Amino acid sequence: MQTIFAKRARTPDGWVHNLRLSHDAGRITAMQVGATAQTGDVSVDTLLPSLGNLHSHSFQRAMAGMTEVRAAGRDSFWTWRTLMYQFVEHVTPEQFQSIAALVFMEMQEAGYASVGEFHYVHHQADGARYDSVCELSQRVFAAAVETGIGLTHLPVLYSYGGACKAELSGGQMRFGNSVDEFSDLVMQARQVASSTLAPDTKVGIAPHSLRATCPEDLATVLAIQNDYPVHIHIAEQPKEVADVQAWLGARPVEWLLQNAPVDDSWCLIHATHMTNTETRDLAQSGAVAGLCPITEANLGDGPFNGAEYLKHGGAFGVGSDSNVRISLPEELRMLEYSQRLRDLSRNVIIPGEGSVGEALYLGAAAGGAQALGRDAGRIEVGALADLMAVDTDSAALCALRDEQILDGLCFAAGDGLVTDLWSAGRHKVQGGRHVARDAIVANYRNAVRDLLAAI
Repeated sequence: MQTIFAKRARTPDGWVHNLRLSHDAGRITAMQVGATAQTGDVSVDTLLPSLGNLHSHSFQRAMAGMTEVRAAGRDSFWTWRTLMYQFVEHVTPEQFQSIAALVFMEMQEAGYASVGEFHYVHHQADGARYDSVCELSQRVFAAAVETGIGLTHLPVLYSYGGACKAELSGGQMRFGNSVDEFSDLVMQARQVASSTLAPDTKVGIAPHSLRATCPEDLATVLAIQNDYPVHIHIAEQPKEVADVQAWLGARPVEWLLQNAPVDDSWCLIHATHMTNTETRDLAQSGAVAGLCPITEANLGDGPFNGAEYLKHGGAFGVGSDSNVRISLPEELRMLEYSQRLRDLSRNVIIPGEGSVGEALYLGAAAGGAQALGRDAGRIEVGALADLMAVDTDSAALCALRDEQILDGLCFAAGDGLVTDLWSAGRHKVQGGRHVARDAIVANYRNAVRDLLAAI
C-alpha cells in the first residue's frame, strides 16, 4: 500500500485540499480531505485523474519527422501511408519492442496512465508467420511490463487492401489475417496477457476499418468480443467515406450504426467526416468518439464535429495515433482550437457554460477510460489508481485559482509539468522522469540506428 498527500486534487465533487489518498493492489482504497501529511507519504502539489491514450500505433513513433517533405503534386494521408508502408517492411520484433517501450514511457511522462495499442503489424515482411502467432503482440506486452503503463491491447483484423475486398499488397502483407487466424491470435494473446501482465490489462479487438474488412467478417469476429473493447477506424478521410459509400451503399458511420451492435464498449476512431445526423446518432449510441487531433492535423484529416456531438451528450477521448508528437495538453488544445478555426468562434468544446479546460480534460478522462475498458478517469475510492500529479507552482499555472488550473493546463502550459504518474498504482514517473528512462532511451537509439541502416 502507498499513501499520497496532495495539496489539492480534482475529485468528482470538485476541488479539495490536503488530500491523503491510499491505494493498494492497483485501486484507490481510502481518501481523507483536510488531512496532514504523514511520514512516508508521497507528497505532490496537485493530483488529477490521469487520462488514457485511447489510440496508438507505437511503431510509427520512429517515423516522426521523416514525412514532412512535400512530394510532387498534392500531399495527403494517402501519400503519407505509402511512406509508412515502406518503413514498416523493415521493423524487426526486437526493434518493435524498443520503439513501443519508448512511446509508452513518453506517454507516461506526458500524463497518460494507460494506452490503447491499435496493433496491426502481425507477421514478417513478406507475410510469413512467426513461430508464435502473437509474436509482435508479445513484444508490445514486454514494452508494457518494462514501462508499467496500463495496456488495452487491440489486435487488428486487417483482411483487405481497400474497399470491395481489394487484395493486400506491399507493406499490408504484415497485417493480413483471415477471421479464423485472427480469432486464434486474439485467444492466444489473451492467454499470454492473463498469465504474464498486470490484472488491469485488457485484450480487445479492432476490426481495422470498413475498407479493410467486410460485413460478414465483421459480424463473425464480433463473436469473440467477450465484453472487451471494440475499436475501429471509421471516417478519417473523404476518400474513405466515398469508397465505403460506393461499396456498401451508406457512409461508414451510418452503415456501422445500422448494421453492428454499437454500444458503450465501442470506440470509433477518427469519426471526422460525419453528417449532423451521423453525429447525433453516434453520440446517442453510447460509443466513444476516439479523436487524435495532433495526428489528424498532421495528416490533414480535418476537424471533428465537436459542438454538435456534445450537444447530444456524446462521449469522447483522445489518442496520440501516429505518435508524431506525444503531448497531452496539446491534444486537448488542438481539439478545441480546430473547432475555433473552423467555426470562427471561441470556447466550443463544452456542453453549455463553464470552464472549457475542465470540459476537455474531465471529458477525455471519462471517455478514455470507457474506451479502454478501465475503471478509471476519476479520483474516488474503488477506482483504479490512474493518477497524475502536476506542479501548479510553475510559471504557467501559479497565477491561477483552483477552478482555472485545467484551463491553464490545456491552453497555457507547455510540456514538463507532470511530476508523478501512477498506472493502476504503479508509480513509474517520479520527479518528472520515468524510473527506467535511461535504459529505454538507450535501447531505442540502438534500435532505430539498426532500422535506418536496413532501410
